[in-house]
Amino acid sequence: MKYAHIVGWGSFRPDKILTNHDLARIVDTSDEWIYSRTGIRERRIASEKETTATLAFEAAARALQRADLHPSQVELIIVATSTPEYIFPSTACRVQDYLGATKAGAFDLSAACSGFVYALSMAAQSIQTGSVRNAIVIGAETMSRVMDWEDRGTCILFGDGAGAIVLKGSSVPGGVMASTLRSDGSGGDLLSLPAVYHNPMPVLGPEYLHQNGHRKNTVDMNGRQVFRFATQVIASSVEETVAKAGLTMDEVALIVPHQANVRIIESAAKRLKIPVERFYMNVDTMGNTSAASIPIALCDAVHDGRLRPDDNVVFVGFGGGLTWAASVVKWNVTPPEISLPRREWRRARYILARARSQIKKWRRKIIDRVLFSPAPHERMRDADRKE
Repeated sequence: MKYAHIVGWGSFRPDKILTNHDLARIVDTSDEWIYSRTGIRERRIASEKETTATLAFEAAARALQRADLHPSQVELIIVATSTPEYIFPSTACRVQDYLGATKAGAFDLSAACSGFVYALSMAAQSIQTGSVRNAIVIGAETMSRVMDWEDRGTCILFGDGAGAIVLKGSSVPGGVMASTLRSDGSGGDLLSLPAVYHNPMPVLGPEYLHQNGHRKNTVDMNGRQVFRFATQVIASSVEETVAKAGLTMDEVALIVPHQANVRIIESAAKRLKIPVERFYMNVDTMGNTSAASIPIALCDAVHDGRLRPDDNVVFVGFGGGLTWAASVVKWNVTPPEISLPRREWRRARYILARARSQIKKWRRKIIDRVLFSPAPHERMRDADRKE
């Protein structure tokens, strides 16, 4: 039997901070109004040069460093995201290229804000069945690119960032102990993002407007119904998954929920009849980063000393789809000590990976030119001219 253990973790935040006071200059709102309803003070916004893939790469590189794992050893990369640059190639394939993970399969997973827990479950099962020995699971989003900045019901909530974990197979019991994945497609209209979001905003005409006036290429949400849905499924999925792992709530050291709204988490704590302090929250500084929120919060929890070896931690997410999911993990990892020279060499290794990738692209172009042959329709046209 293989057990899938978390052996590395890493996160990346864009430098630009957008505060509630900044938002008050864009839409009709205030710091007090936003904070009292959501618990958010600020969020991070990706620069023009940053993409979902570059954020994901930075988080994955940090996770690999903590795991002391060479990219060539990685066998699977899953990126949970709702904001890919392309439908294809997948964000995961771009991360694979950036890392130089030459032996890894890669794909994106779409389950909105539940995506990281879904991806964690998929990767853990791949390890437990023996199909791979290790995997990188990433949650990465550039939600600022899909906001209607005139809709204060959504633009105040979301931010950008990425978080990643490395899973490794082991014969030692522990790691990902149980998962629960659920969905209810009848509620898909409550929180949605149509696939045309990457079209430039200025060229969109009236045909790209909802009846409620929101642009179709931006996030649309029924806040009240999503709030009710979230408070119900957090409690039920946590209880179900903890029981599935053979534990009681008293044996859970920490719950890391999707960072959507402080009031949702407080309501869930009441339903579970546990102190809200057992939930880790960083929503005040990060906002809602969708699929990236749980792995980013996990990294912050580790940094703050909230997790110790043999602690049982629960991840729980909920979001568009509607989807919700929870996983119970035995936290029994002690990251290796890595010297500064070795750390710097690892950063240089990614530069070499980029160079190798560019060489491959040049090589393909050269081969195309040397071995160029006209397309079939061009050959037929040439034949017609000779006749």
